[in-house]
Amino acid sequence: MSKVNLSPLPPDTLIGEYRIVRRLSEGGFGVVYLAHDKLGQQVAIKEYLPAALATRQFGELAPQVMPDKLSLYRLGLKSFFEEGRSLAQISHPAVVSVLNFFRQNETVYLVMNYLQGATLQDFIMTGRQLKTGRAFSESTICSVFQEVLEGLHIVHHHNMLHLDIKPANLLITDDDKAVLIDFGAARDVLNKETPFMQPMYTPGFAAPEMYKRDTHLGPWTDIYAIGACLYSMMLGHPPHEAAKRREKDPLADMLSRKGVAYSCKLTEIVEWCMALDPSGRPQSVSELQAALAAC
Repeated sequence: MSKVNLSPLPPDTLIGEYRIVRRLSEGGFGVVYLAHDKLGQQVAIKEYLPAALATRQFGELAPQVMPDKLSLYRLGLKSFFEEGRSLAQISHPAVVSVLNFFRQNETVYLVMNYLQGATLQDFIMTGRQLKTGRAFSESTICSVFQEVLEGLHIVHHHNMLHLDIKPANLLITDDDKAVLIDFGAARDVLNKETPFMQPMYTPGFAAPEMYKRDTHLGPWTDIYAIGACLYSMMLGHPPHEAAKRREKDPLADMLSRKGVAYSCKLTEIVEWCMALDPSGRPQSVSELQAALAAC
């Protein structure tokens, strides 16, 4: 099978009033660029570009969508645009700020504040290299996630779900603030509506109900992912994905193994968040915040 051609926009491309500087990252559903606005200020721009539905040759601006996938492409496009509209209404230091969003070149662009720092995944990988029993103190873990939960509480209050919480989508800024980035609403819509491919979720962090097309999602879905992130900080690697946990669940044994050395309270919170049955988890962020504050 030939590789799908999805060329990112080259440096100096003008999109609206923004000039592309360079590509920052890309995934299966979009590309993020560093850009400058008309005043020369740095911004990050996320472009809707689902690899399963479109191609783009070098030098082109608009994606080329396969005719039989056009309806799915437009469905994801609408969800991506609505995500931008919703995020633009949220102003909280723990949630990435959407400054502008617009349609152009048959796609959608979200313009966000450019944050400098490293992801929680970067810190976990560094901690893993230390080869100690634990890389993060319990107070550090609780402090990081109290900040994250403050932002997630606001997101849920606006009737949104993140749907892609994982260490790679939690940015720790250079001034030590935790920020939720890279929301996954468009990704989830396409996963639910695209029978020709396997759902594209990050193993270990997606709640089991996300793999079912007819299951109601809610705050408890994001809370499962929060539990998986807590687990990752504690053990230095992701938990088993939900399907494997249904067959044989090593979660409790892993959390209590010799050398992890975290409090029973914190390990109980992780197990609570990661209950396979959604009704067995905290049903709101407030509920989880209260439990974490007691650690």
